[in-house]
Parts: sequence; structure tokens; C-alpha cells
Amino acid sequence: MLISQTIQPRHALLVLALSLGLSACGKSSQQQNPAAGGMPAMPVTVQTVAAETIPVQTEVVAQTEGAKQIEVRPRVGGIVLKRLYQEGDAVKAGQDMFLIDPVPYQLQVDQSKALIAQQKARIEQTAREAQRLKGLLESHSISQREYDNAASDNSVAAATLLQYQAQLREAELNLSYTHVKAPESGIAGRFVLSEGALVSANTTLLSTIVQLSPIWVRFSLSESELTALGGHLRPGRVQDVRLILADNTEYRYSGKINFSASQIDPALGTQQLRAEFQNADSALLPGQFVRVRLTTGKRDGVFLIPQTAVLTGQQGKFVFVAEKDKEGKTVAAVRPIVAGGWFDNRWTVLDGLKAGDQVIVDNLIKVRPGAPVAPHAPDAAPAQAAPAPAKS
Repeated sequence: MLISQTIQPRHALLVLALSLGLSACGKSSQQQNPAAGGMPAMPVTVQTVAAETIPVQTEVVAQTEGAKQIEVRPRVGGIVLKRLYQEGDAVKAGQDMFLIDPVPYQLQVDQSKALIAQQKARIEQTAREAQRLKGLLESHSISQREYDNAASDNSVAAATLLQYQAQLREAELNLSYTHVKAPESGIAGRFVLSEGALVSANTTLLSTIVQLSPIWVRFSLSESELTALGGHLRPGRVQDVRLILADNTEYRYSGKINFSASQIDPALGTQQLRAEFQNADSALLPGQFVRVRLTTGKRDGVFLIPQTAVLTGQQGKFVFVAEKDKEGKTVAAVRPIVAGGWFDNRWTVLDGLKAGDQVIVDNLIKVRPGAPVAPHAPDAAPAQAAPAPAKS
């Protein structure tokens, strides 16, 4: 009986040690493989896509320029006495801008008038002489040659009068040119020289005038941009032209294409274009850098997704979508796409998606192909991953 009582406690201790060992092994196994009961699904935000119709358009950098840029040059030479306009202000066609010393030209006018008066007196004298000789010719007191010479003198005097009259008109015209007038309406530039400067006729630049309404916008498109728009552009193919200012606001007036080059620039590989915009209030000035948005048509069946959802791999661009696997679990799957560019800060997808696909837009660093995910809408709270079932 004593032996039996001694063996029983030892047997009980052995059983207890084995139980503890098995329990520890079980816990260790669970710690090493926490997904033994199933990997928890990662919460992700998804966007359910639908086919949309968007405009076919592109946006490029452009620069404004005046519809007319006119150089103001004097038609006569001399000393500039005075500037008659305010630099930077609007001027009207025919408005006086500069005054060149008129005294030398006034003297030419006076001289021409004096020559005309002298010649008129000469005409009267030759006319009287011809009339007197005519009477003597009738009485055969002089020869026909003497009378003919007198008549010719009167004709020459009349012709010389016409010459002097033309010289007077030229002198008066030069005198009027001492008032340098604005050839066109627009915004006047600065005076290049200064009062007292000596200028030459038709050579010296005095100032410039820029016509601001309408205003032109010059830009160019690369061959890839032209291909995206459907080919080389002509004014009739462009449906809408918009201007985006430096502060990203849209100019209130739409424009129109008024020039498109008939060939591609071989040096730059671009087509030169020019658009025209109304600018009655001078909101735009020449030389500004702006952006032009051209619309040539519409494209159907396009999907728009956030830029964060588009990834780039060795095979090109792709997205992750949440879909059911063979076992009915929601997992992340890779979907190659054909991207068509930007539209309103989103990627346009031309191929690779279908209506109803759930595109994953966040947690993309953690997402792996085939990994379980718990999708939720952008405005919904993420679903909590279900805990793994406890083993009995």
C-alpha cells in the first residue's frame, strides 16, 4: 500500500507536465502563425466606376500679343520739341503724339507760296505780250515766229505754276507731318528718346502702339497632342477655345482660332496656332503667359479615377480592384489599364475597366495581389476586420 501511494503522485505529476507542454506548444504555434484562422481583411476605400462622356481637349502654355503692334516713326526729320501724349495711356487714331520743330517746314511753305505769286505775275505778263503780238501779227508787222515764241512763253509759265503749286502741297504736307500722329488706336508705349532729340525721316523709332482688343494668343501643339485631338487642327475643327489665367481662373470670354500653320515646324515638331479673344476692358496685356484649353469633340465610354489609384509597373499603368475570388472572398486584384491623360485632376481610363468595378484608392502601399480586403465607399467608415475564430 505504501508503494502504491508513492507511485500515484508521480504519475499525476507526469500527466500534468505533459498537459502543460502540449498547451505551451499550442500557444507557440498560434503565436507563430496568427493567420492560421484566416488573414484579417485590410480596410480599403474603393470607387465604383461608371462609363462617362468627356470632352476631347488639351491644355497648353501660350503667350498673349497685341493684334496690331505698330511702330511710330516720324515722316520728316528734325528736333522733337514735345511729347503730346501720356505714356501707357490709350490713344486714338489721328491723335497728336509728338511735335517736331515746324519752323523749317513753315519756311518751305512760305517760299512755295512766294514762287506761286511770282509765277502768276509771270503768266499775266506773258499773256499780255502774246495778246499784243497777236495784233501785230494780224497787221503783218511781225513774223509768225515771234508770235509763236510769245505764246510758248505763256504756256511754259503756266506749267511752271503747276510745278510750284505741287511744291506747295508737298511743303504743306511736310509741315503737317511735324505733328506725329497715332496711326492706329491702342495703348501707347514709352517715348524711346527724349525731347530735344534729332530724328530722321522714316527711320527713327519714337514709340509703339499696341492694339489690345481683340488680343491674340500664340501657342503650339506637339504631334502627340495633335494625335490626341484627332489630327492636325484647322479653325473649323476646334469647337471651343478657353483661356486659363495665371491664378487658374478661366477668362470670361471664349475665343476662336484665327490662324493655324499649314505644316509642322521641322525644327520643333509642332504646329503653330493663334487664337483671338475680346479684350475691351484691357484685362489682358501683351506678353502674359497663360494656358489655352482646346476642345475638339467628345469621347464616350471613359472611366475617371483619382490620380492616387493609378500605379506604374514594368508592364505599364495598372490599378487594384476589389473583387471576389473563387472561394467568394473579396481580394485585391491587379488590373492593367490604358490611361488617356488628365481630366479635372483625374486620370482618364480608355481600356482595362468595366462599369461597376471597384477601384481601390488608398492603402495601396500595403495592398498585395490576392490579399483579402474590406472595401468601403469614400464617405463610409472602414469596416472592422472580423477576429479570427477561437480554437476549442
